[in-house]
Amino acid sequence: MDWKTGIQQALDEFLHHKLRTALTLLGMIFGVGAVISMLSIGAGAEREALRMIDSLGLRNVIVEAIPQPEERLRELREDSLGLSVRDLEIALETLPQVVRHTAIKEINVHSIFSDGGRSDAQVLGVNPNHFEMSHLNLERGSFFDEADQARYAQYCVIGSQVARDLFGSADSLGSRLKVNHVWLTVIGVLAVRDLGDDKFQGVELSRPENMIYIPLQTALKRFRFKDMDDEIDAFHLEVEQQSSIASVAATLDRLLGTRHQGVNDYRLVVPDALLRQHRKTQAIFDIVMASIAGISLLVGGIGIMNIMLATVLERTREIGIRRAIGAKREDIRRQFLIEALTVSLIGGLAGVVLGFALAWMISIFSGWPFAWSLTAPLIAFIVCAVTGLGFGLYPAIKAARLDPIEALSRL
Repeated sequence: MDWKTGIQQALDEFLHHKLRTALTLLGMIFGVGAVISMLSIGAGAEREALRMIDSLGLRNVIVEAIPQPEERLRELREDSLGLSVRDLEIALETLPQVVRHTAIKEINVHSIFSDGGRSDAQVLGVNPNHFEMSHLNLERGSFFDEADQARYAQYCVIGSQVARDLFGSADSLGSRLKVNHVWLTVIGVLAVRDLGDDKFQGVELSRPENMIYIPLQTALKRFRFKDMDDEIDAFHLEVEQQSSIASVAATLDRLLGTRHQGVNDYRLVVPDALLRQHRKTQAIFDIVMASIAGISLLVGGIGIMNIMLATVLERTREIGIRRAIGAKREDIRRQFLIEALTVSLIGGLAGVVLGFALAWMISIFSGWPFAWSLTAPLIAFIVCAVTGLGFGLYPAIKAARLDPIEALSRL
């Protein structure tokens, strides 16, 4: 008996017992569906995490000033002046592994307007390196540079939403807008970048579409700040090699701890560590889902064994006749293994469809990204084949060992 004939006979047998076959398939379908949906959701979550961490910079070490209540600020300033440009300069002198840096200062905004409208955008003073380190791209125009920084140029780069709010459909390049009391000229508009969420592992992510960026020195020179405010709100250091991030973070923490005399008025954020933590959490989720899927596949395998044992009893006479006219034991064993393999693969195929459908629906309702690859169906079919052969082996051996004379005499 060849494989084609064996598969055809298996399908005929399943069609003869539709309900029983369908009930047997359910375990395989839900098991494989769980595996596929789990892998798809996991892949989507990993892709989303990488996309979100990209805005922080995977090779960056970030130092942020911790906002303090006003009544406590005066007490803290007796020991620490807060986060400052000098902190950044000393960090650069101490850490040769740093290849790029940027500092950030948020402007306390009272009003933002132009001749065409108003905006509620966030305004940040940054170094020119900030755009490249944060992977921000231009839709049109240009970024400001170190020369603009040195001469306190009143330039700005704006997000796409700011451009719509202030200038509508008109070209915003070269136009002027006013932040508080300072007029700024637009030299660039950022391309749209949707991060899908405001936070990653508890860390706030910026929304560049509703941002206005100006040179840091312009911000510190032209705008007013409270006397006890931190000079800068954060600075980012990009490390040359990812393997050096942990040592750079540890050294930086000791350095700032000494400069701030142990005052806890800053915090370190290491995006690489956040990504590792996310992957650990994702791994736990994958293990739980894999366990659930494994139980479903086990139930499906037991169902296959059950139906195959029942089939052996029902087809005892058929087995006896085949043996009597010349079929060998290996032919009988092969036929029952083909049937077990066929039913498991049918369940696997239906499970793949169900799994992708579930992952797609979950991505729609939860807002998670949907991702798929050929790896998931391949793994599913391999698992189905192994399950089908494993649980179909004993019934096949039992059928092959039936004595033809005894089999014929039973019915």
